[in-house]
Amino acid sequence: MPRRYTLLGADGQAYQSPTPGALGGHRRARLYGRLDCPAAVRAIARGGYVQNRVFFADEQTAIAAGFRPCAVCLPDRYARWKDARSGTDRRQRLLERLEGAWCAFKASYAGLAESELLEPGVTGAWSVRDIIAHVTTWEEEALTHLPLVLAGKRPPRYSVTYGGIDAFNARTTAQKAHLPLHEVLRQQEDVHRRLIELIDGVPDTQLGGDTRFRHRLRLDTYGHYPLHAAAIRAWRERSGAV
Repeated sequence: MPRRYTLLGADGQAYQSPTPGALGGHRRARLYGRLDCPAAVRAIARGGYVQNRVFFADEQTAIAAGFRPCAVCLPDRYARWKDARSGTDRRQRLLERLEGAWCAFKASYAGLAESELLEPGVTGAWSVRDIIAHVTTWEEEALTHLPLVLAGKRPPRYSVTYGGIDAFNARTTAQKAHLPLHEVLRQQEDVHRRLIELIDGVPDTQLGGDTRFRHRLRLDTYGHYPLHAAAIRAWRERSGAV
């Protein structure tokens, strides 16, 4: 009777094969490598590896089953896997930081009645509704200018184009003054969703803390939200709008 070999499939389930596996692996460590891997050979000699030993028909199957390359016998593949994982972790940390600040901003005005959202005097003459529109404006600026930064270009200076940041803020606030509250809130959600989509598509190399992309993103978003969240909380304490 022909010999059969037990291999793991892409679904992580064992199956019988007429041909032996091309790669070995360790079930608990979730790694795969060459059959002659020095680390595996040493571990087998010590008797601490065999019970978790698995085999794969090819590398694609091992990856699909959730195993990573061995750092000892497949150093180049391991380095690529580690770089990819690092990029994923960097993106995740950035999104968590942004979303944490975003949720804190929204929490600062949670529970307010519509009349309270429209009450002026939170920051200067601005209402909470005006602040929400203002925060959305700066996310829109991020959507406009971050692609330029990625292309190696420099966005126009606000001092040249508008006469300064304050003049730009005054201008955009006036442009949005006619919008009803429900439209301000709709734009807020739509623009923020598009911002997250933009970040999802940015190369990992641009997400580090020292890139021009990250610097501009911070200024327009997660470094900006807390300023207005603090102002809203302070106003609620002053006015008793709880």
